[in-house]
Amino acid sequence: MQIGMTYDMRSDYLAEGYSEDETAEFDRDSTIAAIENALAAMGHKPVRIGNLKSLVSRLAAGERWDLVFNIAEGLYGFGRESQIPALLDAYRIPYVFSDPLVLALTLHKGMTKHVVRDLGIATPDFAVVKSVADLAGLNLPYPLFAKPVAEGTGKGVNATSKINNPKELARICGELLTTYRQPVLVETFLPGREFTVGIVGNGAAAHSIGIMEVVLLEKAEAEIYSYHNKENCEELVEYQVPNDPEAKLAIEVALASWHALGCQDAGRVDLRSDANGYPNFIEVNPLAGLHPEHSDLCIIATKYGISYQKLLNEIVGAALVRTGLSQKAG
Repeated sequence: MQIGMTYDMRSDYLAEGYSEDETAEFDRDSTIAAIENALAAMGHKPVRIGNLKSLVSRLAAGERWDLVFNIAEGLYGFGRESQIPALLDAYRIPYVFSDPLVLALTLHKGMTKHVVRDLGIATPDFAVVKSVADLAGLNLPYPLFAKPVAEGTGKGVNATSKINNPKELARICGELLTTYRQPVLVETFLPGREFTVGIVGNGAAAHSIGIMEVVLLEKAEAEIYSYHNKENCEELVEYQVPNDPEAKLAIEVALASWHALGCQDAGRVDLRSDANGYPNFIEVNPLAGLHPEHSDLCIIATKYGISYQKLLNEIVGAALVRTGLSQKAG
């Protein structure tokens, strides 16, 4: 089977003059090579396509693929992760991972939390701040936590993200609004344990491949799984494998969230427990990073004895079943 690969390569954008922060979500060259090798090992023919503009030109030239392995994050707007799957839908080309609706919804953390909360899944109380003037009507108890509403990889999250008073809130929100040019999600800060759950599959077949607890070490930015801590996780973070009742409940909440949001094939759900030890939904990543050593989903797989090749086999297998291509292949 010929499988196209769509992605945003970090080195490409850095070469064009984009900053480290602007390209933080994009993939390393080694990640693309690892996925390509894994697809080839399955017996498929991987074809590198690249970013949205490359996909447009190649579709216009008449090129087609049996399936597209899409991990492109996009550059601009709330719909940036949806652009490639929407285009592939228009051409009726099946792809791996979630559809445009899911990717647009889950990129906007505020809208995601509205849906999750309406379906009865625990998530911290929150507000979406579009301007500093909105803070006048904010009625949430301190401490609070603030981050850009539609960024990933911990962008905009640092030691100042935990906020203790109105003066700090106004300053941090002002900085985030200016820097990221998008609303700020302000939510109740949860003091409990932090988990991330890896999920593979669709419908009744969706299952957790494992749960990982994020434990910050002494030299890490305290209390916050920040961009700095993530980028330097080897020295600042210890990833533990919990198996207690609280962790098992976190898996249940993660799977409920996965189903509620309609996510597909594979991804990751982040949770944090409240003061009573109850895991709350924080956010979902339906385009989880796939760097073999550095990405959380792959770290989870490794801790549970799942090789990178097996993880990719499971992800592609789930997509083939969902799209009906497994029957055609057979």
